[in-house]
Amino acid sequence: MKQIKIGTCIPGTKVVEWLPHMIKEGFETVSINFHMSLEGVVLEELAKQVKDILGDSGVEVSCLGFYCNPLQYPDHKKTLEHCIDVANLFGASIVSTFAGALEGRPVEESIPVFREVFRDLEKRAADNNVKIGIENCPMGGNWHSATCNIGFNPKAWEMMFNEVPGNNIGLEWEPAHQLVQLIDPIPQLKQWVNKVVHIHGKDANVDMDAVRRFGVYGASRFAVERTPGFGDTDWRHIISILHYGGYQGDISIEGYHDPIYSGEWEMTSQIHALNYLKWCRGGEFVPNPWDR
Repeated sequence: MKQIKIGTCIPGTKVVEWLPHMIKEGFETVSINFHMSLEGVVLEELAKQVKDILGDSGVEVSCLGFYCNPLQYPDHKKTLEHCIDVANLFGASIVSTFAGALEGRPVEESIPVFREVFRDLEKRAADNNVKIGIENCPMGGNWHSATCNIGFNPKAWEMMFNEVPGNNIGLEWEPAHQLVQLIDPIPQLKQWVNKVVHIHGKDANVDMDAVRRFGVYGASRFAVERTPGFGDTDWRHIISILHYGGYQGDISIEGYHDPIYSGEWEMTSQIHALNYLKWCRGGEFVPNPWDR
């Protein structure tokens, strides 16, 4: 059994500045993320800088993320292709993204375009020996009016992976995005673990009293995203399911969302999550004395 490593997500424009501190704090992996644009960053140059910073630390880049809408914007698809082509320069085996959407349209209407775009992207990923992980974030959309990602619900996953069945595409999954839909993440992960290629470490609190009093149409907020260790999910159970399913990747803590431990408390929150998730996985590996 391979130990599941615990890492953190860093914005691509901040990675050179922040990465040395994350290494010092004990994170074991890093995910480098961009949203809708590379913001002028030249990935080939960034890869060299990151490699120099990592040195012999043992910390790995597990994932290069470019979260975009490749179904609607050809330039997004082109940039995503570039990320797939250069991911190996970072040592990353995963490229994470959104499934895209026809903005403002029902999920079903995006499926034919998803098939066309992601069959091409999945083949490109296979040629580069990386896997595409589609994040399960609704991005403020819903089934009848998607924003930039149809890949937020298992009903969509069934359609998506039926149209693009290749081995080099799967889910970048986290429980928070399911909890805010009032989906129980535990049975879902049991069913879908074989399609999970990357895990985001983010949780949520669901206030069922607010649901019962005000419903789910926005009159009152009933769910907030939390850093692991402060949310509703039992991560011991999550990690056990991942092991049973043969998951070989890491958990990348996606900070910067917790409504309480934010701002000057951000790193306090992330270090707590790091220590909590290490505890949930059983701590550090200790060899059996009889196997030495």
